[in-house]
Amino acid sequence: MNNVIKILTVALLFSAVRLRAQEFQGVATFQSKTKFEVSLDSSSMNSPMQKQIEEMLKKQMEKTFKLTFDQFESIYKEDESLAPPQPSGGMFFQISSGSDDLYKNLKRNQYTESKDFLGQLFLIKDSIQKFDWQLSPETKQIGSYLCFKASYDRPIEESSFGIVILEEEEQEAQPKFRTITAWYTPQIPVSNGPGQFGGLPGLILELQDGETNILCSQIVINPNDRVKIKEPNKVKEVSLSEFEAIRVAKYKEMQENSGRPGKGGEHGITIKIGN
Repeated sequence: MNNVIKILTVALLFSAVRLRAQEFQGVATFQSKTKFEVSLDSSSMNSPMQKQIEEMLKKQMEKTFKLTFDQFESIYKEDESLAPPQPSGGMFFQISSGSDDLYKNLKRNQYTESKDFLGQLFLIKDSIQKFDWQLSPETKQIGSYLCFKASYDRPIEESSFGIVILEEEEQEAQPKFRTITAWYTPQIPVSNGPGQFGGLPGLILELQDGETNILCSQIVINPNDRVKIKEPNKVKEVSLSEFEAIRVAKYKEMQENSGRPGKGGEHGITIKIGN
């Protein structure tokens, strides 16, 4: 068994060297889905209101992204042609789906992320996060690519799910850590992946982060229409910590202005993601 793994590793490294020797660009399409539950503090759990909320959240939590990359740079953004329409009127939900444009420069170990938060544009520039991946010999096939497993225990923050509910019950305490599982292929030797994820000896093609699953559905290497990877630069820059402080302050202000009912109110809403 060990000899088989060694032979396979040598073969993958050989293909990686061949790819590195070329000036190449790739475009990977990712499908992102998040499981959730909605419960209303009401005697009618099958009410039209609940169905409307569930349908809206389903559209918001099933997204398509494209990662355009070369060996050192990448841009990750939602496919605008497939983006769900934004809700208007009625009850307000703010769902953070990640970024509008996420640029990564692996040489500089820096990322630049443009975010539209409540109609205001921010440009976050910071260092790329390092993940303490635990590599595994376990493999599986994703399309035509042989992928290896890696995992990472990620600390959970209160706002990690990025959902703001202006009329909500107190949420249960979350566990302190959750395990992120990635499947990467050395056949595409770029240390990159969807969103902020990367740092592995190959492109991440699938990622399980709590109740969110991100799966690569298509890869095109050296497309005919090459895309120039540009760093966003048209908005005032802030650090990640500065943006988080602005976001938390705005959330608190919105909750105070909403006049939400206290615990046990008739119209409380709980949205549960995971356990």
